[in-house]
Amino acid sequence: MSTITTQDGTQIFYKDWGPKDAQPLVFHHGWPLSADDWDTQVLYFLDKGYRVVAHDRRGHGRSSQVGDGHDMDHYAADIASVVAHLGLRNAVHIGHSTGGGEATRYVARHGQDQGRVAKLVLIGAVPPIMVRTEANPGGLPVEVFDGLRQQLAANRAQFYLDLACGPFYGFNRPDVQASQGVIQNWCRQGMMGGAKAHYDGIKAFSETDFTEDLRAIDVPTLVMHGDDDQIVPIADSAPLSVKLLKGGTLKVYETFPHGMCTTKADVVNPDLLAFIRD
Repeated sequence: MSTITTQDGTQIFYKDWGPKDAQPLVFHHGWPLSADDWDTQVLYFLDKGYRVVAHDRRGHGRSSQVGDGHDMDHYAADIASVVAHLGLRNAVHIGHSTGGGEATRYVARHGQDQGRVAKLVLIGAVPPIMVRTEANPGGLPVEVFDGLRQQLAANRAQFYLDLACGPFYGFNRPDVQASQGVIQNWCRQGMMGGAKAHYDGIKAFSETDFTEDLRAIDVPTLVMHGDDDQIVPIADSAPLSVKLLKGGTLKVYETFPHGMCTTKADVVNPDLLAFIRD
């Protein structure tokens, strides 16, 4: 397996496929998944001639199941180590859900200043901040995230199955046909990771405030979001992020779920390609 070791001794697994002289696309996966969640995008962009890089976040997938460092600062520093190790320049960073937060912090605090980033894409992403605060009255109550932690601690496998069967892909909506393969693959990825990383990750994706990160980003940024996202509600995420970005473009997809990169890849992938080529 291809791995790098960070300064705190954590091993981060990554995939690096395609021509090494091609423009790199770096994919940041969502909670509690792995680089495998990007399979549909990775194969599509390999066919278009790009270099594709996707890593497993610390505590997720094939990376070390460490007991600490499960916060956005460590996530961003970890991917900065991967990018530096591979010598990536002119990269497009594409983040889904929690990965959108990770990508936002990486670009704002590492990649942009180092001249390594060409563009950013946020898909169903958690910024600016998910939890309700005085500054974010439209956010979700902290009790929602407390409930997630309680379910994870009580029966992680069943909790993940319920998420995959229901709101993540919109399989709980009338007239939406569930895919058992997609559900099983989601659960497989989730159970590969560590319970501690996933438990701590709920605080990371829900309570981290990305407001200043978004304001600091200068590169062109595409913000893609389904208007039927039941995991990261659109009203308190994508439109607010675009207002904070200097060069943000919002693209809303009617009826698309949170897991749109998998179930709606036939629409998402060409739109990504058009933005990257523009």
